[in-house]
Amino acid sequence: MPNETLAKHLFHWDLQPMKWPMRMRVVLHIAQALEYCTSKGRALYHDLNAYRILFDEDGNPRLSTFGLMKNSRDGKNYSTNSAFTPPEYLRTGSVTPESVIYSFGTLLLDLLSGKHIPPSHALDLIRDRNLQTLIDSCLEGQFSDDDGTELVRLASRCLQYEPRERPNPKSLVAALTPLQKEVEVASHVLMGIPHRASLSPLSPFGEACSRKDLTAIHEILENLGYRDDEGLTNELSFQMWTDQMQETLNLKKKGDLAFRQKDFTAAGDNYTQFIDAGTMVSPTVFARRSLSYLMNDMAQEALNDAMQAQVISPVWHIALYLQAAALIVLGMEAEAQVALKEGAALEAKRSTNTGQK
Repeated sequence: MPNETLAKHLFHWDLQPMKWPMRMRVVLHIAQALEYCTSKGRALYHDLNAYRILFDEDGNPRLSTFGLMKNSRDGKNYSTNSAFTPPEYLRTGSVTPESVIYSFGTLLLDLLSGKHIPPSHALDLIRDRNLQTLIDSCLEGQFSDDDGTELVRLASRCLQYEPRERPNPKSLVAALTPLQKEVEVASHVLMGIPHRASLSPLSPFGEACSRKDLTAIHEILENLGYRDDEGLTNELSFQMWTDQMQETLNLKKKGDLAFRQKDFTAAGDNYTQFIDAGTMVSPTVFARRSLSYLMNDMAQEALNDAMQAQVISPVWHIALYLQAAALIVLGMEAEAQVALKEGAALEAKRSTNTGQK
């Protein structure tokens, strides 16, 4: 993950302390992750702490899979400091689902205090109602007394000595959901970290591909014409030129006419004959046939053509955007996002180079 660990942002921050809404978002996401793991039969997690929570490129918190366990005896050497270790683990050497909740309680204390303090000390402060000493001074004025009290209460429940008195992940999610603030604000904004998407925003064509808006893709490709084929040369003998070129160009013209008229089956057939003739190489033709395939529910063929367009013209952003559209149709969302970002980066670089000329 590109944006470090929770420990880095919470204990060793450089730019700004983590805001209350982001802290609440972190604990909700982790509670949801634990609930999901429990529903999949993986309720055991070894030594849950701020170093096992990572932030993705959008600044969203993710639970590392390093702590997932298959059985209760996997958790040897649970923690280097027994002050943070679930009491039942000290007695039995085994990790239980309730042990994970205890560790979640220590995580709540970390987010409340901005430092890693022993649960016993925190519980003493809570019992003595000395909450000002417990709560991070950087959070002053960022949350209501009711919200602060609710989070302290939840941490206390998670840290109960008797495992059966602790809540389960589902009840954690239910308790933390009402505490969410500024839910409409992106995580990277709350975190104050740069966001790659903001550096290379998607163009109208990139946006159309990200939405699978095939009508908009067609309109933009039609308006683009063949301008991006300029500079590509084809080494042809004079004999090939005289004997084959006119026939090949006619195939392309037929394909272009069908493409303009939105007859994508005829367009694809003519473009295929043009490509098979082998006398000219055109990334635009592959791009147009790629869209024709998408229009005819042939996503894999569309992806292959978009990739071939990139082979011919490696820095052509259109090819990457079309790959993204095909990947989305194929259900490959993660790969599509990579293609969109690479396409946006190439387009931004192209715009910069054009502006310098």
